[in-house]
Amino acid sequence: MCIGGNLKSFEAPPNILFILIDDLGWKDVGYMGSCLYETPHIDQLAAKGVVFTNAYAPAANCAPSRACIMSGQYPSRHGIYTVGSSERGRTVDRKLIPIPNTTTLADSVITMAEALKKAGYQTAHIGKWHLGDDPCTQGFDSNIAGSHEGHPKSYFSPYKNHHLEDGPKGEYLTDRLTTEAIDFIQQNSPDKTGQPFFLYMPYFTVHTPLQGKEALIEKYRNKEGCEGQNHAVYAAMVESADQNIGRLMEALDSQGLTDNTLVIFFSDNGGIAKFSSQYPLRAGKGSYYEGGIREPLIISWPTQLASGKTIDAPVSGIDFYPTLLDAAGISPDEDQILDGESLLALIRDGKSLKRNALFWHFPIYLQAYDPDKDQARDPLFRTRPGSAMRKGKWKLHEYFEDGALELYNLEEDPGESNNLAEQMPKKTRELHQLMIDWRKGAKAPVPTQLNPMFVPDSNKR
Repeated sequence: MCIGGNLKSFEAPPNILFILIDDLGWKDVGYMGSCLYETPHIDQLAAKGVVFTNAYAPAANCAPSRACIMSGQYPSRHGIYTVGSSERGRTVDRKLIPIPNTTTLADSVITMAEALKKAGYQTAHIGKWHLGDDPCTQGFDSNIAGSHEGHPKSYFSPYKNHHLEDGPKGEYLTDRLTTEAIDFIQQNSPDKTGQPFFLYMPYFTVHTPLQGKEALIEKYRNKEGCEGQNHAVYAAMVESADQNIGRLMEALDSQGLTDNTLVIFFSDNGGIAKFSSQYPLRAGKGSYYEGGIREPLIISWPTQLASGKTIDAPVSGIDFYPTLLDAAGISPDEDQILDGESLLALIRDGKSLKRNALFWHFPIYLQAYDPDKDQARDPLFRTRPGSAMRKGKWKLHEYFEDGALELYNLEEDPGESNNLAEQMPKKTRELHQLMIDWRKGAKAPVPTQLNPMFVPDSNKR
């Protein structure tokens, strides 16, 4: 491995700590510009790591995004497009019969945990899985708290989680998961086991139910909100997440593991718009406008990646799988399909990624949360069946019900308010053809069957 500057070379592959926060929005942390939430530990990680300003979730809600991260593949390859049924919202409002949804990641998919375990890594899962009954069937040596459940029954013990013993009454779930992770780090450092570790840390927070520590809630009740961020309980949950990330970083330091540990900090999808605005981005969780898919992303590996660097190139959660394999010196199986690219050359050398564009595909329906705050095309759904793509500064949306196209210049219009499709027909056709070609290559199904129970203009009733 060739490393520039004063960075050291390690013969041993890195430990990997992957922190995934649930439903945390692009602007829900201090270093990305929040004027309410206090996240000093995350901000410190950003200062010492590499910050990505145009990082995207591979899907706009929990399960499909996690499936893409674990598989390194777009949803059309594993079939997980949403949580639960694809027939969301009222039947009379759906013009098309959506593509059926899969809720479990198939065993035939080689997860990043399986690839790392095969190469000699100890693998541990602590937190929310949401892709099956037990992550130990898909490459993890141990599992704490992970199941098919998409959110906790309670953030305070008793948790009623079959994969997590209850703690003392009132113990806070985010604290408890971190304590379990610190114990894993202390017991499984490479100097004790002779193996590097992959610790996947998908916290349940800040997913509903919104439950925070009372002292922090009171703190934010007495702090003035701004720019659509004014929910004291949500703010308390964000700060608790930050405190626990500080504990994780301290644990790495105390074990002498920081230098050769690759840390990823990311969120699975955008924040819920009715709780926390992502202004100037449009919309939130469940939408393929920017607020639903653009995420905070930090990658840190102190002796391998220069600190204090900011990268504006668009990247995606599908890129983590090849990045981790690259960092560990592992080649994927010869017939394995990975839709993402390793980010190491981009980070180290500023090399451009090979791909033409990023794509999203959502051939199903997702009902509205809060029509006044969702900022969707209509008040009934956060999104209807369609695809989206980003190439450079351009973002294109296509909707399958009516064939509508929306084109936005994200450099000038990050809020996606000025549709340029009619003004720029040539650019629109160019990007649309790329999208069509991608769907063919990725075998992304487009729903065409009409719903016989559809009632036109039912939203006017």
